[in-house]
Amino acid sequence: MTASRAGVGAPGDTVVVYRKRRNVELLMDLVAVSIGLGGWALIGLDQSGTIPGDWPWVVGLWTGMALAVHIAIRIRLPYADPLLLPLVLTVNGIGLAMIHRIDLIPDPVSHDATTQLVWTGLGMALFIATLFVLNDPRELQRFPYLLFLAGLALLMLPLVPGLGTTSGGSTIWIHVGPFSFQPAEAAKVVLTVAFAGYLVDHSEVLSQVGRRILGQQLPRVRDLGPIVVMWLASLAVLVFENDLGMSMLFFGLFVMMLYVATELPVWPVLGALLLTLGAWASYAFTYHVKVRVDAWLHPFDNVDQNYQIIQAEYGLAWGGLTGRGWGLGRPGLTPLAKSDFISAAIGEELGVIGLMAVVMLYALIVSRGLRISLTTDDPFEKLLASGLSFVFALQVFAIIGGVTRLLPLTGLTTPFMSQGGSSMVINWVIIAILLVVSHHARRPRRPEEPAPQRGFIADFASDDTAVILP
Repeated sequence: MTASRAGVGAPGDTVVVYRKRRNVELLMDLVAVSIGLGGWALIGLDQSGTIPGDWPWVVGLWTGMALAVHIAIRIRLPYADPLLLPLVLTVNGIGLAMIHRIDLIPDPVSHDATTQLVWTGLGMALFIATLFVLNDPRELQRFPYLLFLAGLALLMLPLVPGLGTTSGGSTIWIHVGPFSFQPAEAAKVVLTVAFAGYLVDHSEVLSQVGRRILGQQLPRVRDLGPIVVMWLASLAVLVFENDLGMSMLFFGLFVMMLYVATELPVWPVLGALLLTLGAWASYAFTYHVKVRVDAWLHPFDNVDQNYQIIQAEYGLAWGGLTGRGWGLGRPGLTPLAKSDFISAAIGEELGVIGLMAVVMLYALIVSRGLRISLTTDDPFEKLLASGLSFVFALQVFAIIGGVTRLLPLTGLTTPFMSQGGSSMVINWVIIAILLVVSHHARRPRRPEEPAPQRGFIADFASDDTAVILP
């Protein structure tokens, strides 16, 4: 194993030089692409006994798109994490195959998989653009307050008269001409960057403690402002837009990032108390939350109103452990099986084993993002990577937990799988930012840059690193 000594600091320092691992990534990309294409072919074989006639075109297009993204990473970010892209391609491919399968259900036959492939291509295009435009992740740190206001504006944009529309009881979409967009998806990125910039600048102040009660150090009253502001903003999203999912997502994201920045356990405890208070008030005074909670606890009390969640439960039960087989179930009986309830469709046709495999893919995406946050020694990059990873973790937990009745249904999208352009495009941008942070942390350091500290780097050396000792 060879390794460059570029970036060696003062004599006596321990320096880690990461391998590029691009060829390994290419091999895993091809395996990831084959999983989605294999699902597409199996659907045709199980339903008609023949491979679909358009399958060669799908093979060429999907493989070409994956290779284009890989080549962009190879050129622009040679030291980026080698596992993130294959994991995303696997999940994205399974989602496209599942939407195609539901498209084949008659009355009427639709072509939403083609539309979703177009949105995936647009997401990949923005992914590549982000790689080439964002040279240094720390460039995003300069305007935390402006980004925070922009994020809040995006969250409240659907409330603008004539711009926002209500669907399914929630006002979360805006329409501009023939196009529709969910601005809260973009707000995920904007607010995560804003939180990271703010917390880096104020972590020392927020870490200061006040009185000690029951063995726990409490923050000073003057330092409670940020968490109260985010709590009120989350309640505003819940009350005025009826968007339970995004309300929980943004408040949970801020509390988790606050804990990472300060390392004080009192912050998540305080966040849990505020969340409990907000949940009680929402249940007591808003109709929307009460309906969601009643559907969670007592779905059969109102079969007409809770038809969707009941059908999803029946589908999961019918699929059992191993599933009915790709193309052999009846996922179309569940409303919104392509979007909110795509995980129920996967559980019906691929079984609990298949659904848990998908959950593990998401867990690996989150773990690689958190690993990136551990690899970098820049505080802003650390908070940014951990925050974007928390976005995936919270979103997957909330939506799959809602479909399986572990939690009240929130209506969030399943990243890279659910039908919808807003979510697809923004999630590809999130992965691009994570890879930029990864490359910036793993690349050989220039001579003028400080060398990493011995203890921190040695703790995270792995099989993709070469540790150079003096």
